[in-house]
Amino acid sequence: MSLKPAFNTTKLFGKLQKRPYLKQYNNKQTGSALVIAIFIIIVLSALGAALVNMLDSSQEGVAYEVLGTRAYTAAQSGLQWQLAEVFPLNSDAVVCKSQTAIDSITPTFNNSQGLTQCNISVSCVDFERDSIRYYTITSTGECTIDGEVTSRRVAVEARSL
Repeated sequence: MSLKPAFNTTKLFGKLQKRPYLKQYNNKQTGSALVIAIFIIIVLSALGAALVNMLDSSQEGVAYEVLGTRAYTAAQSGLQWQLAEVFPLNSDAVVCKSQTAIDSITPTFNNSQGLTQCNISVSCVDFERDSIRYYTITSTGECTIDGEVTSRRVAVEARSL
């Protein structure tokens, strides 16, 4: 027993071949998938490039922030060092040393791994009024890595008791 198809395919395809406008219409549609694929590739490439650019600028921002934190820590260290010089333990406060004297004994950070390539500059100004000595101490920390320089300045005002 042989199975017969429910409809005659030869007649159907024969009728399609006799209609040239259908064949012409199908030829116009064959390139649309290629255009869509190229469009998707271009859009995804643009998104990828934007993401890479964002990540690069984010990493650069973090590097500058770390360098700024190191400079701030160096400035704080210089400030604390000068305060310890002006207000020694178990004795009275002293007059600020001259800037030349301060520059000659300003500490360096050779032993501190986190503050290598950092320098500090400290200044101390004092004056006396009504037998009370007032101090303004300013410290600037500056850190350099690969030619990039970041500096932070901190200041404190103090008075003797």
